[in-house]
Amino acid sequence: MGFIEALKLRSKLWFLFLLVTIGLFLVGTVGALNINSMKKSLDSLYFGTLIPVIELNEILQIYHGSITNTIYKAKNDAINRSQVSSEIQDALMKVNYQWRNYESHFKRDEESQYIEYAASQIEDTNNYFKKILQAIVNGDDLKNISIKSFEQEMEHIHKTIKKLISYEVKVAKYERKKFLKVYESMIFSVGVILLFTILGVSVISFYVFKSIQNDHANLEITTKKLQRANKKLENASYTDVLTTLHNRRYFNFIYDRELKRAKRAKSFITFMMLDIDFFKQYNDTYGHIKGDLALKSVAKVLKSSLHRPSDYVFRLGGEEFGVILVDTDKSNSAKLAKTICDSIRDIKIKHEASKVNEFLSISIGVVCCIADEALDEKVLLSRADEMLYSAKSGGRDRYTITTNASESTTPSVSELKPKT
Repeated sequence: MGFIEALKLRSKLWFLFLLVTIGLFLVGTVGALNINSMKKSLDSLYFGTLIPVIELNEILQIYHGSITNTIYKAKNDAINRSQVSSEIQDALMKVNYQWRNYESHFKRDEESQYIEYAASQIEDTNNYFKKILQAIVNGDDLKNISIKSFEQEMEHIHKTIKKLISYEVKVAKYERKKFLKVYESMIFSVGVILLFTILGVSVISFYVFKSIQNDHANLEITTKKLQRANKKLENASYTDVLTTLHNRRYFNFIYDRELKRAKRAKSFITFMMLDIDFFKQYNDTYGHIKGDLALKSVAKVLKSSLHRPSDYVFRLGGEEFGVILVDTDKSNSAKLAKTICDSIRDIKIKHEASKVNEFLSISIGVVCCIADEALDEKVLLSRADEMLYSAKSGGRDRYTITTNASESTTPSVSELKPKT
């Protein structure tokens, strides 16, 4: 197995794929050939017996059913002459149709003589009924039909067709025996070939997979080391160290991606710009260590307020935060903004230097609109900044929301100051 060990990982996989493909192709080819043979046997059994027997029985049914009933009715004057003529003609047409179908099936050379005899007897029987039809045309009295002669005719044709049915059944039994022998031989051949193929593929696959496994184990160890290193780099690259929220760099990536997605879907997109009220005064009063703890508390509230995987919260810098929501209309965006304002106040972080509340509070500017191709990404940010300024101008500790994402600086806005 030195050859396999020398192969590279990709070559090993291709070698295994080729090996399995060839093995399956061989099994499939043999299986297809044998199944085709089985199909021919089934066709011979089905079309050589089932359908012909049905057709012969149908002929008997017509003679002993439709025609016999018609003759007896005519004898007893139960139906008129035109009905008798019509029913006999229809019955004879059906007999001829079924017989032609029967003759069209595959027949062996040794069958031809008896089939020709049966055909002549059916023709004689049909001629007998044609004479009755001629008698109707001539106006003869149908009560003069000889029941004895009629019954003899029916008995004779019955025996003739029954012999033919008996022969078809015997042929079916013979074909079934042949089919079972072919089938058993086929199953054995396929089984042997399949067994050797599986054994061959299994032995070689074992060595191939063993070699691949060793390569994979080494690759997996190296990959895990790289993943851990990449994870650390990624977290450091996209995470704010203090609050563990996404940072400004990750915001730029997510904002661009979600805006494009919303434009394609023409769905709602909401951007919130949040700013802690009088945070400079808070730092001046309580110190930067307390200020960092306050930022962490606010970040925790923002995380707990956003429940969907598609909701994003970021620390944009200093005491400023950002929130991106998708598929959220104005009403739900407003509810979330109010919840955030209430939740920040409810953590009851003392802020004696605040001019709006005894506890730490937050102001929020919200833009919620349907994204389309005309929506400018810079305008959306600037409008959120305007709404934040409006919330601060209106007394802080509140949110201001608009659905107008145009560059106009005097849009209609709705404001709500949360209960203190």
